[in-house]
Amino acid sequence: MADNTVTKSAIVRLAPLNVPFRRRRQTAAVFLWLISLPTTLFFFFITCTIVFFLPWIIAYLLFVLFDIAPENGGRRFEFARRAAFWKWYSEYYPIKLIKQTDLDPSKNYVFGYHPHGVISVGAWTNFATEANDFSKIFPGITCRLLTLTSNFNIPLYRDYLMAQGCASVSRQSCENILKKGPGHSIIIVVGGAGESLNARPGIYDLVLKRRLGFIKLAVRSGACLCPVFSFGENDIWDQADNPKGGKVWKFQKTVQKLSGWTMPLFHGRGVFNYDYGVLPHRRPITTVVGKPIEVEQNENPTEEELRVVQEKYIKELYNIWNEYKDIYAKNRVRDLTLVE
Repeated sequence: MADNTVTKSAIVRLAPLNVPFRRRRQTAAVFLWLISLPTTLFFFFITCTIVFFLPWIIAYLLFVLFDIAPENGGRRFEFARRAAFWKWYSEYYPIKLIKQTDLDPSKNYVFGYHPHGVISVGAWTNFATEANDFSKIFPGITCRLLTLTSNFNIPLYRDYLMAQGCASVSRQSCENILKKGPGHSIIIVVGGAGESLNARPGIYDLVLKRRLGFIKLAVRSGACLCPVFSFGENDIWDQADNPKGGKVWKFQKTVQKLSGWTMPLFHGRGVFNYDYGVLPHRRPITTVVGKPIEVEQNENPTEEELRVVQEKYIKELYNIWNEYKDIYAKNRVRDLTLVE
C-alpha cells in the first residue's frame, strides 16, 4: 500500500484570497523595503544606458565622490521618515517602542542596539523612521542610525538611507554628530555582521564583550550610554545551520573579513504563502530603550576604565532582559548570552 503521508515540511500554506486589504498593504510595504537596494541599483544602471542622462549621471557621481554628508549626519528629511508607508511596515510584524525612562534633551546619547538580527529591523523601524513616534516619546532627541560607510558608496541607495536619517558609522562621523549640540545622538548596532550569524528564533547570543569602541566613543565625548534591546528581532527569519568551523561558517567569515558585511543564509515566508520565501515572518518585535548611564568625559581613557563602564552597560542591558523576558521572550531557547 502506498504511503500517502505528507510531511509537514512539504506542505505550503497559501495565503487566502480574502486577506484584508490592510494586511496586503503591510506585506507590500515590507516587500518594497526588502528590495530597496536592488531596485535603486537597477534604476541607476538602466538610467546609465540612456544617452540623454549621461551628463547628469557623471555630475551625480562626481557629487557622490566629494559628498561629505554621510560623515556629518547625512541629509534627513522628515517627510521621508514620517511617510504613512512606514506605519504599514511597522504594523506588519508588529513593532512597538517602549521607554524605561525619560531622556534629558540637553544631553547627547550613544545608544547601543541589541541584538543585530539578520537585518536589524527593529533599529530601522524605531530609529530611521517615525513609524512608532520616536520624536514624541523622546522629545528633543535627534537620533541617527549608523551603518557601514560602504553603503554610502552605492548610487541612489545612499541618498535613500540619508533621507531616513542614517549616517556613516565611522569614528569621524560619530564625533561630528555628537558635537552638533544638545540632543544629537547616535545608535550603533553593536554586534555587527558577526552577530547576525547567530540570529535564530528564541536565541539571544550577543557579541559584546570585545566591543569597546562605542564605549570609548561615549567616554571621549562625554555622551550618556543607553542600551536598547529588541525582543523578537531574531525571531522573524529562520537561518540555515552554520556550525562554527564548518564550510558555510568559514565562507561567511571570509566575506565579512573582505567586505565588512556577511551573508546569513536566512529564509522566511513568501508574498503569497506562509512557508517559503525571503519575507520576514509576522512575529512581534518589542524594542526597549533602557536607562542611560552617565559617563565622565575623558579624552584618553585606559582599557581598564573602559571595562568599568562596559560592566555598568552590561548590567543595565541585563536589567532590561530580566524585566521583560517573561513577557516578550516566552519562546526563548536559553537566556541572554554574551558569546564574545
